[in-house]
Amino acid sequence: MNISDVAKATGLPVKTIRYYEDIDLITPGRGENGYRRFSVQDQHRLAFIGRARSLGFSVEACRSLLLLYNDRDRASADVKRIAREHLAEIERKRDELTQMRDTLALLISACAGNDRPDCPILADLAAGDGS
Repeated sequence: MNISDVAKATGLPVKTIRYYEDIDLITPGRGENGYRRFSVQDQHRLAFIGRARSLGFSVEACRSLLLLYNDRDRASADVKRIAREHLAEIERKRDELTQMRDTLALLISACAGNDRPDCPILADLAAGDGS
């Protein structure tokens, strides 16, 4: 199958598939004409990567997960460790976003939003510039 067929089957953009090839996540065969020829296994790998990326796994985590997926002697503990590390990162980011939301909500509530020039939002932003 060609790249547009595999893109349609996996829901991944052609550009993304080419990128995954460039970074050696997949290695499609080549036809006599030099065009990429994707196997059913390539399509499955791309779908796997797409799902993992949709869950926010990094490219390197996807690489590790693919290696584990293909290793029939793998320990599920290794997979769980990667997933736990990713979950911890998501929770850290969530906490940072919650702090940003709370700070911004406080600043918005402190701003009168009238015709006067004084604004706590701008004052707070200026206070963070190091001057």
